[in-house]
Formats: sequence, C-alpha cells, structure tokens
Amino acid sequence: MSLDALPGFREFYPAELAERNFIIGAWREVARRYAFAEYDGPPLEPLELYTKKSGDEIVGQLYSFTDKGGREVALRPEMTPTLARMVAAKANALRKPVRWFSIPQLFRYERKQRGRLREHFQLNVDIIGEADVTADAELLSVAIDIMRAFGLTSSDVRARVSDRGLLRGLLVLTGITDDMLPGVYAVVDKMDREPRASLETKLRAAGLHDVFIARVFEVLKHPDLATLRERYGDVPELREDFTRLSRYFEYLDALGVGDWVEFDLSIVRGLAYYTGIVFELFDAKRELRAICGGGRYDSLLKQLGGADLPALGFGMGDVVLGELLRARGRMPEWKPSVDVWVAYGDAALLDDAMRIARRLRDQGRAVEYASGGQQLSRQLKAADAAGAREVLVLQPADLERGEAVVRRLADGTETRVRLDEWIGGR
Repeated sequence: MSLDALPGFREFYPAELAERNFIIGAWREVARRYAFAEYDGPPLEPLELYTKKSGDEIVGQLYSFTDKGGREVALRPEMTPTLARMVAAKANALRKPVRWFSIPQLFRYERKQRGRLREHFQLNVDIIGEADVTADAELLSVAIDIMRAFGLTSSDVRARVSDRGLLRGLLVLTGITDDMLPGVYAVVDKMDREPRASLETKLRAAGLHDVFIARVFEVLKHPDLATLRERYGDVPELREDFTRLSRYFEYLDALGVGDWVEFDLSIVRGLAYYTGIVFELFDAKRELRAICGGGRYDSLLKQLGGADLPALGFGMGDVVLGELLRARGRMPEWKPSVDVWVAYGDAALLDDAMRIARRLRDQGRAVEYASGGQQLSRQLKAADAAGAREVLVLQPADLERGEAVVRRLADGTETRVRLDEWIGGR
C-alpha cells in the first residue's frame, strides 16, 4: 500500500504554502485595485457543463465519474462555465459590467510535465456585460499589473495578442468554411511547437485539402499587425476588425502597458468558446509554458441558456508563475517567524508563561512557549530555531518584582523590563 501523493498532485509544506500564499496575496491585491469582487463556485459540477462548451482538449482531461445519486459529474477543470452559469442565473439583478475574480483549485488529468500538473490554483478575472474593446484592454492591463506586482518587467514577460474575429475573417476569405475552423484553430494553437509537416498532417485530418492548407500558412506568415493591415486592410469584411485592434492598442498605451504587448496571429487559445481578442503571457526567454491566457467569449452565456451578455476573462495558474518567480529571484524565502517566545527558568512558571502568552496573543502577537518543563537552554535553542525575534525570559525572583528579561535574538542584547508595561506597550 503506497501512501505517496497521487502523481501530479502537490503537498504544501509550510515553505511551499508560503509561496502559494505570496502569489495569491498579490493576485487579490491587484484585483482589488481594479475593483473586482471575489466569488467562488462548487468544485464538483455536472459533466455536461464541460462536454458541451469547453472543447475536446479539456473534455479528454476530465476527472469525471458517476456519483452515488447516479449523476454524471466532474471535478472542475476550469472556472468560466461555472461563472457563466452563476451570472446567467442572476443576470437581471447584477450591476453591469460584472467585474468578478476567483481563485479556484482546478483539476485536469493530463501528462505531468514541467509547468503542468494535474491540479493547480488559478486566478480567474472576468468582465461581463461590456462589449467595447476598452474592456479587453482593461483585462490585459490587470494581467500585466500582476507581473509588475511581483517585480517583473517587460524584459521578463511578454504578452502576445491576437483576434479570433480577424483570424476567422482571414480564413473565410481563403475559402475555409465554419465547420473547418475548429480543426484549423487547434492546429494554429500549436504553430510554434510543432514542425510544419506535422501541422499539415493534422490539417488534412481536419478535412482540408492541400490548396486550403497552403492558404492557412499564407495567412499566418504575416508577423505583425502592420504587415497584416498593409496586405488586407482594404478588404471591406475586415475593416471593423482592424479598427477594433487599432483602438485596442491605443488603450493599452493609455493604460501604460503597451510596451509589454506584441501581436501574434497564431495565438488562438485552446478553448472552443473564445470569439474575439485573445492573449497569452509568456516569459521573455520562452523557457516555460504560458503564464496566463484569456480573451473574449461573447456567446458562452447565451449558449448555456442564460442572458445574452458579452464577456471576457483570463486564467493565470500558480505553477508556471511560481517557476518564473523562482527563476527570476522574485520568490521571497520563507522563514519560520515568532514575535515572542516566552521562556521560563523554572518548570513551576509554566502557568505564568501561558497566561502571558494569552495576553500577547490577544494583542495580535505570534507567541510560542515550550511545553513539558524543558530546561531554559533548550528553550532558547528552540526559540532560535522557530525564528523568534524576542525571548521573554521569566525567572521566579523577577516575577515577584513584576519584571522579566527580554533577549533580542538578532544581536543577543538583553533588557530588563517591567512586565505589565512591556506587555501593554506591545
């Protein structure tokens, strides 16, 4: 019988949990500055919520089973379908735009590799009820400001942006039909990770003949938005797309994040429900997987049977982000921390140590003391190992006078104090 954790699942010892809390704390702080409200949903959902809306890749990775009530259920692999259902249920009562964020633990059964496990914590930030491209710029600004909160710069992280609306328009011009698009998107999503021969094979499997395959690669050869506009800007069907993207980049500059962003038509995102501008954040050295990804999903709420509201959002996982912060020296080193260790020179003073600890804890101090009547020398060693900043040493004669000795462990200095005054001044 193995008692090891399951493959792809983590155990958080205090040091690892401190790193996770450091990440989550920054997530919450930036979301607060952007006036997003936190929400949550159930970790177990109806299987149908994902099989209809999330795309084949996620469906193949579901932790799903039949529960004791005979229901087909799955551990949540993503948060957006839950959010869409929740907003749809109270759409008329919610102030628009809805600006919500959540930090769920998500589960996907996939091959364990660097930057990808079978569970992770993820920041989800979403704006619902705003169709204008200003919301798209605001959303990406949130993601980039999170990078800034960790001390990262545009030299560390790059945002790659595309537009599914524009890509769809370009592909339709080449003769690609709507029923071919999902297969094409799945291949485009892997454009920079697989050789062309492999991608062509997958496009043929998606039903494309060689002439259409050549047209796909012709569209995707244009490296930036300016080149695309020069080639296709006069096409009437695409003018609105180019106008939207021009405004988008203007707003990114106004928000102070334009220098982090580059246009890349191959960014399509793997989920089936994206409809407009999409983006991913990568480390500039391209040593890791995507740090973050998201975009517009304007049709999802309606598809789930709810209100027809425009929507957009992103997800940022803790695994790749943690690797990046450690690699760039931005993850703080965890050390055990105790404000005051109450030590006693006589086992008979243990009750006094407990009472003093209670008073200090009531004031919000982190306080520890030794149990079991340990020798003072062992208590002092334990205080040092616990990372205590100060040791309050109690001795019988001192206590009779209402005094004690405070030792600062950083430099070993000792000060005799009036006990009540010292506690009251904490």
